[in-house]
Amino acid sequence: MFSKPEARYPVFVSGAMHTAKETVRRLLEDLPDNASLEDIQYHIYVREKIERGLRDVEAGRVVDQDEAKRRMAKWLGE
Repeated sequence: MFSKPEARYPVFVSGAMHTAKETVRRLLEDLPDNASLEDIQYHIYVREKIERGLRDVEAGRVVDQDEAKRRMAKWLGE
C-alpha cells in the first residue's frame, strides 16, 4: 500500500519522534471539522515535503545560496 518505504519510519514533529500514523492523527486534530479530503491531502503532502527537506538538511544534501543562484541562472537563460 505504501509507495515509499520511508512512510513506515518515524518522523520528526515538534521536537519528538512520531510514526507517520501519529503525525497524521495530530494533523487531523489541528484541522477544522469541515476540512475537505482535498484539504487533508494537501496538508499531508506539505508535511511530507517538510520532513523530506529536514532529512536532506540532516544528511548534508543542501547547496548554498550562491550555488542555487548559479543553477537557476542556467535554467532561466541568464
